[in-house]
Amino acid sequence: MQSVAPKQYLPLNGKPILRHAIDTFEAMAAISRIFIVIAPDDAYWSNDVLQGCHKTQVLSCGGDSRAASVYQGLQAIASHVDQDDWVLVHDAARPGIDAVLVQRLIDAIAPTDVGGLLALPLADTLKRADATQQVSETISREALWQAQTPQMFKAGVLKQALAAHLHRQPTDEAQAMEWSGHAPKLVLGDLKNLKITYPHDVAVVSALMQAAQSEQDAE
Repeated sequence: MQSVAPKQYLPLNGKPILRHAIDTFEAMAAISRIFIVIAPDDAYWSNDVLQGCHKTQVLSCGGDSRAASVYQGLQAIASHVDQDDWVLVHDAARPGIDAVLVQRLIDAIAPTDVGGLLALPLADTLKRADATQQVSETISREALWQAQTPQMFKAGVLKQALAAHLHRQPTDEAQAMEWSGHAPKLVLGDLKNLKITYPHDVAVVSALMQAAQSEQDAE
């Protein structure tokens, strides 16, 4: 991101990137509690981020990877959740999430499902590069999806999957579940739920969020 502070704390439309996601979940009746997992030595965290929040609690137990942070977060909240409670894991750097998308995911997951995640079908042609950054192969995009978050699974099963495969460094919760023999459901996400990764992403996500808000105001 070429910034001094971690991207989740950068300003976006008047508030930290992280706060946009918090506000979405805070306003939803379906969400009972929110836990923010940060590194124990996070020097950029300020409790001011949670001003006015009623469901949200900070856990200073983050690890050196996404999977480790989620696993350690699940361990930390063990006294607050039952093994069969649904948990939704969301990237702090996806501020474009809204209640419609979250509810779509919740509604799509039946009690008998293992869980699922928001995702988008790939629209672009994929190229595999060789060591010299030349095309070595064109990959069919048929049936390929780009994973988003939230990703929704039962607390106990997800914790078991992460514990079993943490050493393999899964890139998301769904991959850990796949490695444990499960088949998570893909639920249609949205372009505005883009993960901020590069500096220009901030402007892109800001524009997508403002456009979405304008559409809602016009309805």
